[in-house]
Amino acid sequence: MGLVLFLMALTALPASARTEPGVPRPSPTPDARPDALPGLGLPGIALPDLATLRDLATLPDSALGGASALGGASALGDRAPGLAPAADPAPAGGPSSSELLLASLSKPRIFRGLAFDTCMAPSLDTMRRWRASKYGAVGVYYGGRGRACPHQPRLGHRWMRGVQRLGWRVLPVYVGSQSPCMVGGRKKSHRIGRHAWSQGVKEGRDAVRRARAVGIRSGSPLYLDMEAYRYRHKKCARTTLAFVRGWDRQVRAKGYMPGFYSSADSGVRHMQVAARAGVRDLPSVIWFARWHTRPRLSREPVLLRSAWSPQRRIHQYAGNVKERHGGRTLVIDRNLVHAPVARIR
Repeated sequence: MGLVLFLMALTALPASARTEPGVPRPSPTPDARPDALPGLGLPGIALPDLATLRDLATLPDSALGGASALGGASALGDRAPGLAPAADPAPAGGPSSSELLLASLSKPRIFRGLAFDTCMAPSLDTMRRWRASKYGAVGVYYGGRGRACPHQPRLGHRWMRGVQRLGWRVLPVYVGSQSPCMVGGRKKSHRIGRHAWSQGVKEGRDAVRRARAVGIRSGSPLYLDMEAYRYRHKKCARTTLAFVRGWDRQVRAKGYMPGFYSSADSGVRHMQVAARAGVRDLPSVIWFARWHTRPRLSREPVLLRSAWSPQRRIHQYAGNVKERHGGRTLVIDRNLVHAPVARIR
């Protein structure tokens, strides 16, 4: 009877008390699945894989964790010029965080490989001949008052459908107003004015209108071209960032994905500082120019490894070079791409 009572008492103990003495038990661990959004501090939040997110920048601030989750602007050793929280010019009545998150879940068309861009859209015959090259995508300057080649007689819906039938993918580039403190002098007549946010909204609306006119469907990226500028100049930084954010919000509200092209050490660094400070309405895709280096996407010094990744980066690694394929010569910039491309009707 004593033995029976002893065995009954033993089985009533919790499992932890019956563990063999001297044998360490494994500590409880969270779900072993890899974090779909590494580095963004999202414990316990079930989200789709980042490859299915149309727009990481539209995640609500609570999901991104604000500046603390992104490391804070001071982690770069820079103060973020023009990033005062109270200076948000966004009008009331915009899309809610939940609406933006739902809108972010459609899957974009992704291209991975080499691309070129050139000032004037080549003829369809030239594009056919260039299929013999190593490139699979082409950057097209389809709109914006700051284009170096504003007159594009070949560029239209027919051209877009033609290059798509030939197997090309398209990166649509909009060259709008430029930063007041831009480094180069060629586009100073197209500087951002006093009302930067509203000007960005207006040009974002124009970017969408012109994209639709040439057959670029919603869900496509539109890349805003912002040439190098002195982003450490605080007033200029505020103006430029307000314009970019206004443009981004308008493009996003119309169902397109805002991208951003600039030099790595000016505009792109500025966007990274803003992201780490928790600023909203930033670009969804980054196209950074760093010439005279090997093409690479993951080792750009000014970008955190987890920022705009995966499938959200383009590296322009060479510019103004001549190449000849199929008997046709073009002056191009060279790009390595792992990013969204246009959907053509």
